[in-house]
Amino acid sequence: MPHPNIRPACALACLLATFATSAATPASDQASTSMLGFTRTGATQEQTLEQRFDALLDPADQREWLKQMASQPNQVGSPHDKANADFMLAKFREWGWDAHIETFDVLYPTPKKESLQLLGPKPFTAKLDEPPLPGDATSSIQQGALPPYNVYGADGDVTAPLVYVNYGMPDDYTALARRGIDVKGKIVIVRYGGGWRGLKPKLAQEHGALGCLIYSDPRDDGYYQGDTYPDGGWRPADGVQRGSVADMQVYPGDPTTPGYGSVPGAKHLALKDARTLMKIPVLPISYADATPLLQSLGGPVAPADWRGALPFTYHIGPGTTKAHLVVESNWGRQPVYDVIATLKGSSEPDQWIVRGNHHDGWVFGAFDPLAGNVALLAEAKAIGTLVKQGWRPQRTLVYASWDGEEPGLLGSTEWAETHAQELQAKAVLYVNSDTNGRGFLGAGGSHSLQHLVNQVASGVTDPETHVSVQQRLRARMQVQGAAKGASPRAKDDAKLAAGGGDLPIEALGSGSDYSAFLEHLGIASLDLGFGGEDENEAVYHSAYDTFEHYARFGDPSFEYGVALSKVAGHIVLRTADASVLPLRLGDFSDTLDRYVKQLHELVDATRKATDEQHRLLDQHAFALADDPSHPVAPPARDSDVPAIDLAPLDQAAQKLKQSAQAYETAYHARAASGLDLTDAQRKALNTLMGRMEQSLTSPDGLPGRTWFRHMIYAPGMLTGYGVKTVPGVREALEARRWDEADRYAVVTAKVLDGYRLQLERLTAMLRKSH
Repeated sequence: MPHPNIRPACALACLLATFATSAATPASDQASTSMLGFTRTGATQEQTLEQRFDALLDPADQREWLKQMASQPNQVGSPHDKANADFMLAKFREWGWDAHIETFDVLYPTPKKESLQLLGPKPFTAKLDEPPLPGDATSSIQQGALPPYNVYGADGDVTAPLVYVNYGMPDDYTALARRGIDVKGKIVIVRYGGGWRGLKPKLAQEHGALGCLIYSDPRDDGYYQGDTYPDGGWRPADGVQRGSVADMQVYPGDPTTPGYGSVPGAKHLALKDARTLMKIPVLPISYADATPLLQSLGGPVAPADWRGALPFTYHIGPGTTKAHLVVESNWGRQPVYDVIATLKGSSEPDQWIVRGNHHDGWVFGAFDPLAGNVALLAEAKAIGTLVKQGWRPQRTLVYASWDGEEPGLLGSTEWAETHAQELQAKAVLYVNSDTNGRGFLGAGGSHSLQHLVNQVASGVTDPETHVSVQQRLRARMQVQGAAKGASPRAKDDAKLAAGGGDLPIEALGSGSDYSAFLEHLGIASLDLGFGGEDENEAVYHSAYDTFEHYARFGDPSFEYGVALSKVAGHIVLRTADASVLPLRLGDFSDTLDRYVKQLHELVDATRKATDEQHRLLDQHAFALADDPSHPVAPPARDSDVPAIDLAPLDQAAQKLKQSAQAYETAYHARAASGLDLTDAQRKALNTLMGRMEQSLTSPDGLPGRTWFRHMIYAPGMLTGYGVKTVPGVREALEARRWDEADRYAVVTAKVLDGYRLQLERLTAMLRKSH
């Protein structure tokens, strides 16, 4: 589901404190003595196991599976979607896993009728189709493919003037208002980009629009970026980006079963009561279809940063003509097929490592999601072979290929909601992937897992440069941070990268299957994938996301598929067999310090910007600087910024830092004696560690969206996939809801205090058992 552009004081320090002498230590010995969560002997055995695992990975397997699984339309409800589930079920069983298919019946509307016409002196009827392209045999397969559409938009038959609203984000509507342009009673046309697609119709309907058209501008992913498919990898003129427009920032999953699984007998809400459904019709179109619509617009010339790459002057509108939009859907339910495969652990079977990737696409889905899914299958095949050779994981492995991710994380959310109690009792880690391509490792997730990711990444070789994937990513961060116009975040990351320590991992928002595990259930999670050098994003969610495109412009050698299998597989294997779960809890404390600092900076920057705006308004500077022949009204006066009380967060973060340091001291003392824990002590320690992330959740959830319970990571209400850290406070500040910011500073501090108390329990356990 995620577009590649929207991506991505140490409590458990190295067990035997060898980082200080790492420069003089051979790489293999260094890894064996500092592997997080392992004794020296255990680390050596783990290294050998991972080498055996790597030798079993064959890029030819991934190529063959991708070609087969992307050979027919693969959306929810299609025959090939079920065939792919059955194929994987047979493979898991062949490889020795205990596997089954778990089915959920979910609301999944499909197009019944779609049409778009431009009325007036130059009438035009949109094609709303993606024709076959030469050199891509798969694109000629039309039978079984659904036409381009946005799932969970409303039915409607509307005729109204058009207004162009750029990316359709909040600032764009502010710019319209300053120009005296109202979208009430209009159809808006917006371009993809600048924010998640579902926000575009949501904001349009909130501003009174009757319908929403979303097109792909060639500036963003077409000929402005490079040669178009099939000559190059970029989106051709008729390419259309499908996708969900459900309001997933409220809750993902089946819109009619919020918070509980769509199992037989479950109560389904009436459509009118499903909060995540749009209220206006929405339709995605190509830039070929968008061209005559945009050319018909009059009104002011669009601001410079609103202009795309089509060969005419962009106007905002409205024009003298109207558009006629019709969307009608079949509002039925369809089955989704989650393939669940399990290997029971030998000594700690009640601790689970869950590994997932989805298998449904919008059409063929070679890049999104099957490139990631075949990497998961390769891991499962290799692990199955290791089991047949006599190895057994200490903890239970659960490998899942989800269905229904594209419409709204349906398969993973329904499964997680159905098994919530058992997952919160047993799951210690969820590892996700989705898309995959050629280039750099992207990693995001719970920051207690940051050191584990870095240790694994330092031991996996990049296929192109033959250095570690960590070393290559470190170089990229430094180069990006030194670039002219680099963002403050890029500069901060570059400093961390230049320091030689761990590279930072991203915080997670939403848009893929980790959401239910991390943000609803509070299970420590990771999201992994490679990219940045491929051209997969150009055909994202279109009928041209085919095996042929991927084999030319994605990962032609499938070596990055193997690299993903190694990174994800090593993380799974290490977590499965570590004596103590490989979490470094102090890394979360360090990260929290940065987030709290950012909140203070946000308050200061907001107050400074507000004071400056008030000064300019009082001096009538906006009016005097305006062009009278093209008037733009001054902005609405922002509210004053009162004193914001972040002291509860400051105090909670400081106390947590002290507790993290105490825990580290206790852990080092235990590590110095070789982690000499009894089985009962180790089990108790691991049980508590495995539930630490749950301590960062609140049962009351976030304001207006109780499904999202994590108080540190959440998708933004106005960013879609993009993350908001410490969201209860940050989003209140950004929306100028000052009282709410103060209130959630207290709520979040209380949650952090609960996390700290759990950490102190761990420290006491280590000291007592020593």
